[in-house]
Amino acid sequence: MLDGWRKLVGESAAGEAVGAELVARWSEKHRRYHDLDHLRAVLAAVDLIEEWADDPAAVRLAVWFHDAVYDGRPGWDEERSAQLAQARLPRCGVPAARVAEVARLVRVTAAHDTLAEGDRNGAVLCDADLAVLGGDGYAEYAAKVRQEYAHVPGELFREGRAQVLRRLLAVPSLYRTAPARELWEARAREAMRAELDALER
Repeated sequence: MLDGWRKLVGESAAGEAVGAELVARWSEKHRRYHDLDHLRAVLAAVDLIEEWADDPAAVRLAVWFHDAVYDGRPGWDEERSAQLAQARLPRCGVPAARVAEVARLVRVTAAHDTLAEGDRNGAVLCDADLAVLGGDGYAEYAAKVRQEYAHVPGELFREGRAQVLRRLLAVPSLYRTAPARELWEARAREAMRAELDALER
């Protein structure tokens, strides 16, 4: 797991410490979906579409940080995660411009459908983050999301989850890059419609 991290930041005491901290954060007991498996999956998805990114290294660093802080508070979690990237990456020798780009990308994941046209790094990050929607494990993903929000009463969760799905389904395309659309778009829409139908019944 940390081999990929070392390729991004090099081998240094600071890099090792930050990598260990991130693995510990992604391993927190309260996580059900936003865990190390999700981190691995998003990194693997980036590998499939990285040629679309202007700075693949920044995208991969953003993957490591995008849910590093996860308390189940949309917007707040992404902001805290971006701040964590800004605090930790300079210690690892990452140039200031790349640190700024990583923090920007982490903040982008708070609302994928607000991505600016022409944001190639953001497109790759968001597409990789949403790859699970078009994969084989959609049912398991949906179940784990429910577990993470176990503190939310059933009816409130159904309403909130249905709203999220309707918002995603309303956009012309879930994915911004051509390979992601080819790989995941049709299956993602089919799976989300099926979940939404079940929630509305």
